[in-house]
Amino acid sequence: MITFDKFTLDNGLRILVHHDETTPMVAVNLLYDVGARDENPEKTGFAHLFEHLMFEGSVNIPNYDTPLQTAAGENNAFTNNNITNYYITIPKENLETAFWLESDRMLELAFSQEKLDIQKKVVIEEFKQRYLNQPYGDWNLLLRPLAYKQHPYQWPTIGKEISHIENTTLDEVKDFFFKHYAPNNAVLVVTGNVDTEEVKALSEKWFGDIPKRNVPTRNLTAEPKQTEYRLNEVERPVPLNTIFQAYHMVDRLSHDYYATDLISDILSNGKSARLNQHLVNEQKLFSQINGYITGDIDAGLFIVTGNLSEGVSFEKGQAAIRHELDAIMNQLTDENELNKVKNKVEANLVYSEINLLNKAMNLAYFELLGDAHLINAETESYQKVTPQQIQKVAKELFRKENCSELLYHAKQ
Repeated sequence: MITFDKFTLDNGLRILVHHDETTPMVAVNLLYDVGARDENPEKTGFAHLFEHLMFEGSVNIPNYDTPLQTAAGENNAFTNNNITNYYITIPKENLETAFWLESDRMLELAFSQEKLDIQKKVVIEEFKQRYLNQPYGDWNLLLRPLAYKQHPYQWPTIGKEISHIENTTLDEVKDFFFKHYAPNNAVLVVTGNVDTEEVKALSEKWFGDIPKRNVPTRNLTAEPKQTEYRLNEVERPVPLNTIFQAYHMVDRLSHDYYATDLISDILSNGKSARLNQHLVNEQKLFSQINGYITGDIDAGLFIVTGNLSEGVSFEKGQAAIRHELDAIMNQLTDENELNKVKNKVEANLVYSEINLLNKAMNLAYFELLGDAHLINAETESYQKVTPQQIQKVAKELFRKENCSELLYHAKQ
């Protein structure tokens, strides 16, 4: 059970405080409610570009890293299709340094054409290295627009194409910042040996004067139900023929989310899971195979990906995957098998709550979802899933017409 206090500043910044006396460190996590799904389809990659720009100095602090390192702090950030998350771990006695740094870059970045050009080059290089010049690197650029026709999950966080970043202007970047990086579009969580009154005082001092901003109301087009199988085949210089399959799944707050996550564990969590046991160890059709969920806030994807063994045809590999999916659709999952994956999930949840930073991140995320108290209901939500619910969800999930499939043919 994670306990916390919560208060909101006049400018809309939500702040959560979790008291933990077991550590001399404090975690400060600042989550912004902006991700790749909030971008203009003709101007993608902005949320990820900002993850870089936010470390280029702010209006009153030319260098972000130096004062943090002087205060023995560490920091990092990540962006995905849903959120942008910045975090710091720092000794308790230097907590105010974290507030000073984060509040200044929320107030305003030190925008300049030179800094933008530097970070554009960094992001373009990353795009080339990770997505274009790596075996299977472009799978996300190919599979997402195959699966999504309406919703902005149709592009990855890096963006649709390099030209979107290349052609970004300073004015467009400033506009994106002031629309989304606002106190009324953020959740701040502080975990460690701190008391709420101390955090309140620091919050008012450093964040209280930052004005509310006109954050646009999110009004995304829901993805229509997929009613036909979709296929894209490409030839690439990759080591092995490979199958990627995407099935539309429910959103993060859906009652069926937990069953879907457990299905991914039954199929693919560990060496004894079905896909690995049957298709790799026993039948040797794949050299490796995985099934996992994207876990997005809006309706996400259940992805199956496998590298075919030498000499195994696509048809044989596809039929073997379909056999495993049909089995979970048509036969009730054994209680022992289900309990095994539930226990693994519970152990992971308990373990994740030991880490100070994990607690801060998770509290921020659940608060963004609507209620930080949801964090304490996770274990029970998984434990409540029945074999009947697993079967019901699998039948909707693994409909053949719900599949978007990408096949990589290895260039001979």
